Amino acid sequence: MPIRVLLADDQTLVRASFAMLVASAGDMEVVAEAGTGRQAVDLARSAKADLVVMDIRMPDLDGIEATRLIAADEDLAGVKVLVLTTYDTDEHIVDALRAGASGFLVKDIRPAELLEAIRTVAAGDSLLSPGPTSRLIARFLRAPGTAMSAVGGPDGLSERERQVLTLVARGFNNTEIAEELGLSPLTAKTHVSRIMGKLRVRDRAQLVIVAYESGLVIPGAV
Repeated sequence: MPIRVLLADDQTLVRASFAMLVASAGDMEVVAEAGTGRQAVDLARSAKADLVVMDIRMPDLDGIEATRLIAADEDLAGVKVLVLTTYDTDEHIVDALRAGASGFLVKDIRPAELLEAIRTVAAGDSLLSPGPTSRLIARFLRAPGTAMSAVGGPDGLSERERQVLTLVARGFNNTEIAEELGLSPLTAKTHVSRIMGKLRVRDRAQLVIVAYESGLVIPGAV
């Protein structure tokens, strides 16, 4: 089955360009387009989208709040969100990841990278561009006035799970985690899934944030 993509951006030209690109791929299709965040939430339901490419800055309801509503809706539990931004230093990306987005794209991304990003996040295998994402979060949490939880990491994890979470925050995929810790890739994947369940997060993007906010990973150390 093709990946069902919803494009949400208030710029018609941007939506049209992305729609042409997605339509050129044989394994995905555009099922709807939205010009506001509220339309994006409604269409995610009615069009039965698998993934939403979501602009952060939109009228009526911005992409962050739209992402939060999608992530909180049990009927949309399988819907992934990729947020769009003009700059990879946009601090609102962190808010979008906290809201439930699975990663972010910069609007000047190369066509092939956009298609691969959609495939990666739709599959739920890994966080898109974990290195840039973790560096962005590190910069944001290092800024004056940013509140952080108690240092030491999230409660309820075993020592091995804390090691795995640290590597996730550093941008390692499951295969790299397995090699680093001397595990099989399947065992590494199982650890990541178990950590997500214990911490009640949707995906690896939120695991990165938890690792920083809990103090398990120190901003600037990645």
